[in-house]
Amino acid sequence: MIIKLTNQKDFDEIIKNNKNVVVDFNATWCGPCRMMGRVIEEIEGEYKDLCFLKVDTDDFMELAQKFSIVSIPAFYAFKNGKMISFSFNGNKETMHVGGMDEDDFKLMLNETFSL
Repeated sequence: MIIKLTNQKDFDEIIKNNKNVVVDFNATWCGPCRMMGRVIEEIEGEYKDLCFLKVDTDDFMELAQKFSIVSIPAFYAFKNGKMISFSFNGNKETMHVGGMDEDDFKLMLNETFSL
């Protein structure tokens, strides 16, 4: 499921109420963000237990600051309401920055959430 954040106060509730969440910090003017948006739209149906929360950094600057977003697209992962590190090819990272092709993104999601 893809949820576009429309109210900052909903951010914590969405993370709390969904088992697995990938927060996608993006902006409408960002080419790599649009590319990743298409990737997420293509794969979301394969991940029934995963919520993609899209946060536009232009609309939610305070939230972007809170998460130290300086480059987009940037992604954070949450499991059972707690932030977790992404796993990808044996490496761990708290935040993933940048675009990925669909196969690598799916591999990262599968390794991170043990799907």
